[in-house]
Formats: sequence, structure tokens, C-alpha cells
Amino acid sequence: MAEPFDSHFVDADQPGSIRVIARAATNIAAFVGRALKGPVDEPVLVRSFADYARVFGGLWQPSTLSYAVEQFFENGGRCAVIVRVVNGARPPTLTLPTSNGRLILRGVGAGSREFLRASVDYDGIEPKDHDRFNLVVQRVRTAGSEQIEDQEIFRRLSITPGVERFVADALLESRLVRVQGSVPTERPTRTPPAANGAVIGYTPSNPDGDDGGPITDYDVIGSAQSGTGLFALHAAPDINLLCIPPLTRETDVGMSTLLVAGRFCRDRRALLIVDPPSTWASSAAALDGMRHWPFRSEDAAMFYPRVVAFDRLRGRFELFAPCGVAAGMIARCDEAWPVWAAAEGDDAILRPGLRPAWNVSNSDRSRLINAGINLLQAVRIAPKYAASPRTLASGSAAVSDWRYLSARRLALFVMTSVERGTRWMLYERNAEPTWTMARAQVEAFLDSLYAEGAFAGRTGEHSYFAVCDARINNEETMRLGKVNLAFGFAASKPGEYHAFLVTHSPSGSRTRPITVNRFANYSPSVDLEIESSILRGLVPLNARGAADESDTVRRAPSVRAETETPAGDAQRVDRPEHGDTVVLDRPPSTRSA
Repeated sequence: MAEPFDSHFVDADQPGSIRVIARAATNIAAFVGRALKGPVDEPVLVRSFADYARVFGGLWQPSTLSYAVEQFFENGGRCAVIVRVVNGARPPTLTLPTSNGRLILRGVGAGSREFLRASVDYDGIEPKDHDRFNLVVQRVRTAGSEQIEDQEIFRRLSITPGVERFVADALLESRLVRVQGSVPTERPTRTPPAANGAVIGYTPSNPDGDDGGPITDYDVIGSAQSGTGLFALHAAPDINLLCIPPLTRETDVGMSTLLVAGRFCRDRRALLIVDPPSTWASSAAALDGMRHWPFRSEDAAMFYPRVVAFDRLRGRFELFAPCGVAAGMIARCDEAWPVWAAAEGDDAILRPGLRPAWNVSNSDRSRLINAGINLLQAVRIAPKYAASPRTLASGSAAVSDWRYLSARRLALFVMTSVERGTRWMLYERNAEPTWTMARAQVEAFLDSLYAEGAFAGRTGEHSYFAVCDARINNEETMRLGKVNLAFGFAASKPGEYHAFLVTHSPSGSRTRPITVNRFANYSPSVDLEIESSILRGLVPLNARGAADESDTVRRAPSVRAETETPAGDAQRVDRPEHGDTVVLDRPPSTRSA
């Protein structure tokens, strides 16, 4: 059953609201694939495999999605968002007769296992309202069954276009049916009592539903414009992990799907769980395949090898892609360990009933990890062979810290929390009091994480910073209705910041990485405290490294002496896949020694 999504940020319009940044969720997994039944191209929130079975029909041999979701919950997952995609599937229809025609309803869910029935009555409708009728629609377990899985009641519907409760408009809110074709000029006739003597009779759906064929990469990718496939997840604000199981038991997800999914995860600050190709049937094959693997992303992680689990439908053990298992294990670990810490002990191993398809030797273990392939294990290993999980940025020219899964997930968590927790600024006056409050709010949030050991540094001042003042909120920015806030934190070394610029505007919010000058980094030999006033401003760079005069975020001229800013000392990282690169420039501190 679909559940409403919570945006998880405090609305500034609430009187007396305490603007404390809430910590964003980190363990919500999204799955995209083929299912037995249920709504198509619509994100549905489920909290157990029983919920999934009720909406999408449970295990189905052609559906690798159903097995992945089951393994996700069996391995500790608590919350999943499901998007069902189809290839040529058709929903069943319902035919409601009128005196001279018929009203045809089409199911929302496609497939031959989508069983609907409907009933029409005129209870409570006055005789003069000859265009009005009541409609009851139910989804039942099987054809002719009395086991009701879902029900909707629509009172006082009308067949007259333009009036309140016009049937074609009212059913747009239905979870079960829509109007197909034109609406007749006469209302449907009352449904006669059932033949078994029941007072209320029902008209069953026609046996014209079709499951369609095996899905392809095109079906999974979908359309951003129409919100289908992967892009249906735009309607789900909270996703942290994305799993795309194999298209069939024999067909892996194509590279085109991985590329689109990787970009989608980057935009949504989520982590893509990538299944290893089915041809990687040994450590040597995996290492050789990874050398030529074209997909690299700091927002993706691969887990290896495939897993062996009991297939309840086939009655024997089968090989399965590990994305659901890995996502469940990550979600389970998040309940016992902070997102920035690698899980240890029993939290880092598979649940009983699952085992790796083949063993990996200790000599191959470190080689696979360094190549960016994380290993699933059924038993604990010696500490000397343990290694921190990696992202698929390993082996590429990526930010070194983002090669580690825990560090990258920390960054995604902080970016999401800060962006959502400061959206209230749009509803306040874009002036110094608002900036001061937002800066204090972000500093308090980062300080709480520092106290828990999330950042590197001996003190909070050496571990994070936040800036929100007139230097990054100039007249041009305010004229456009935008408000900017910059923050950063040290993921591995004190003073080596990963910095980000949050921009809130009426059209939406955006967070992008920015770069801190090398000379601004903290050094133990320099008594320079890092606080929110350390930044001089922001200078956006174009592809050639020159300042872009057309950008609305600018920096005032630097006051640093030439001897303190040697030529070429500004550090710039061109990362076009993350948007514009911005240099943060800092003048020397005026605090007395």
C-alpha cells in the first residue's frame, strides 16, 4: 500500500518552530524492476516483504526484483521504495453497462494477475440527479475470490463533463482504475445482486490483462519528461540506496542503465548498488573484468560475489545477484553503526541461509578491494584481512576520500541534511539576522557530528566551517531570490575540507561542491583558527580556469599580500559531472595570538 512521504524538514511557517537540522535517513532503498502486478511507474513505499506481496504479488520466477526485495528485508532492511516497470503489459478492463452503452474502466496495475471488480448503486441519490451514481471498486486475491486486498468507494459521481465529481476527473485520484475512452451520456445501471444470494453484486474485470515480455534497459531507464522508469523515483523524496536487479535471471543490467542510474544517484545524493556481471565467476575473472570496466562513480558501489539462496518457488538453491542482500546489510549496519563508520562483527556478514557463491582467497581479497570490489562474507575474517568498503571511484581520478564508502555516504548524508534543514530561509527576509541564524544552525549540526567522531581534527574549529553572510549573498543574488550558504568538513585530515555551496531559490534547492584554496588549509605549524569568518568570498571558474563574470556569486578583491599568495597556489578541481567548480579564498585571521 502506498504511503505518504515525509519531507523531513521543519516548515518555517510553523509559528515558534525550533529550526534544528533533522538528520536525514540513510537506509531507504529503492528498487526498480519487473513485478507480478501492481501500479506501474509509481513509487510505492513498503516496510516488509508482506507489504510488497500485498501490492506487487510476492515472488514470481520471471521477477528478479521480487527476490531482491525479499533478500533486502531478510538481511535487515526496514524500508523500501518499489517502482514496477513493464514491457508491453496491459491492465484489465471493467465494463459497466448503461441503458444504451457502456462505461469502460481501465486498471491502474497491468498484468494478468490484476483482478478487479466493481459495483454501481444509487443509494442516497435523489431521483432528480439522474446523472449521479455511486461506485465501489475492489482488488481481490484471485478471480471470483472474496479476499479483498484493496477497496475504494466513490460517492455521487457524475457523467456530466465540467461538473463536480465528474467520473473521469474523480477517478484520477484512484489507486485502482481510470476511465478509458469517452464517458457515455447515461449513467451506469445498478449492479444486480450476486447469484449466490449476496445483497451486493459485483461486475468482475475482463480477462484481458497481459504480463508483457521481459523488461529491457529502455523500460528501466524510462523517461525523465513523463516520469517513468527510474525517473518515477522523483516522486519519492527519500531514497538513499538504489538497486536495479538483473533484467532476467540470465540478462545483466546494461551499461546504458548504469550510466543513467549513476547520474540519477548523483543528482539525488543516493548510492547505486551495482551487481557484478554474471560472467565474473572467479576472483581472476573479476579482477580482469574490472580492468576494462567502463563505469566509475563515487556514488556507486559493487558487492561480490553473487549469493546462493534457497528459491522457494523452484524448491532448490539458486544463484542470485547480491544487490538486495548488500542493501539490506547496509541498512542493518546503519542501525548499529554511524554512517561514517565501517561495520564490524556480525553486522558485516550475511544472515543465515545465504552464502557467497564461491570463496575468495586472502591473497585476492586485498586486490579486489583495491580495485573497488567489495566482498560479501558469511563468516568473520581475521582483522588483518579486513578492509574498509570502497566505491566505484577506486582506480579513477576521483577525490581520494570518496574512494571509501563510509566517507562518501557521510558526505551524502551531511549534504542532504543541511540542504533540507535550511530550506526555511526562503520564507524569511534575506538579510543578516537570517544568515546568522542559518550559520548557527549549520554549525550546531556539524558540531554534533564532530562530537560523535564524524570528522577529522582535534577540535571542531579544525574540522568544519559554515559561512552565510553578505560575501556570498550579494545584491545580484538577492535580486534573483536566491540565498547561499557554504559549509565544509574534514573527512580524513584536519583542515583538508570538502566544501559545498547550498543555494535555495524559488525554483528549488541545489547543493554543489566547491574547492578551498590550498593555502587556506589548516597546518599545525600555523596558529590559524578556522571559523565561519575565514572565507573572503567565492570565485566561480570556467573550463579555462578564468573567473566567470556572468555568474551571480562573486568574490570581493583579495586583500592578501602577494608574498602570502604565490602564483598558482589556488587549488582547482575540474569536475564537470558535479556542476561548476568554485574556489573558496580566505584572508589571514585577524584574531590576536
